[in-house]
Amino acid sequence: MIVDCAHYCAGARQGGVLSIAEAGEVVRGVRAGEPADGFVWLGLRTPSHEEMAEVCRAFGFQVDIDELLSPHRRAVLSRSGNLSVLHLRTAEYDDAAEEVTVGELTLVAEPRFLVTIRYGDASPLSHARGELEHQPDLLDEGVTSAVVTVVGAVIESYRPALDGFEKDAVEVEREVLSESRQRPVRRLLNLSRQVRELHLAVEAMEEPLVQLARHRHLGWTGATLDELRLSISLVQRVVARTESLAGLLASAHSANMAQVSAQQNDDMRRISAWVAIAAVPTMIAGIYGMNFDSMPELRSRWGYPIVLAVMVTACVLLYRSFRRRGWL
Repeated sequence: MIVDCAHYCAGARQGGVLSIAEAGEVVRGVRAGEPADGFVWLGLRTPSHEEMAEVCRAFGFQVDIDELLSPHRRAVLSRSGNLSVLHLRTAEYDDAAEEVTVGELTLVAEPRFLVTIRYGDASPLSHARGELEHQPDLLDEGVTSAVVTVVGAVIESYRPALDGFEKDAVEVEREVLSESRQRPVRRLLNLSRQVRELHLAVEAMEEPLVQLARHRHLGWTGATLDELRLSISLVQRVVARTESLAGLLASAHSANMAQVSAQQNDDMRRISAWVAIAAVPTMIAGIYGMNFDSMPELRSRWGYPIVLAVMVTACVLLYRSFRRRGWL
């Protein structure tokens, strides 16, 4: 479906929302009443094969539509003549569920048009388009101004996800270091998996952007190249933050496993101590249960109390000994 479609010329939007056919006429320079220069920005969300084929016919370019619409696990750039196709991964973090939703955003760019294809709810471009329309100096630089705006919006979408991850990572680290015997193993593993998913989305993004900057056919200007270099720098920072978070969670997981091991050792010491204490009365009771005739104090009036006193005394002495050693 079409989210928005507009013609931009001389740093301003020309008219309202265009249909695909009208946008194609502007791209080919045959639409009456429209300036011949400028560019068209068509925004699509989850288009069908037929819709994408209609766009290709109207705008006059050829691509492998199946490849274009298929999901990509990593950022990738492909070029054919003046046409550049850039696949980017978007991210949205659900703080309540502690899950990151990774989507995809595809840019198909030529000097006369930009087609953005968005999947999922992450990285909506309406706000980015509105901000660009309020920057006539940048908008006047041509289609590359829209390209760097979209790239910047995708990179900006990583910031809330990383902020959410950092907050949850700090919380789980506190849980690990707390005195509680409850171990957040499942939460740690889930956060680690989510951070790896985000890292996979962003760590391969730098190289396609560098290659995109070398594609001179798009008509890069000094201003838009500066914006793209800034985006590349931001990608490097995002990658560094994800790696730092991954390291923090890995350290927390190691500390958690050490805590679990320490708790297990402590439990084993306690169990062993109580078993040793219980062994004394068990042994004495076992001996006196053998039904021999000649047993110490067997026929004595004080025999039973004496045996009980010996049991209690031995148990108390063992208990005090284990307490001094920290086993109980």
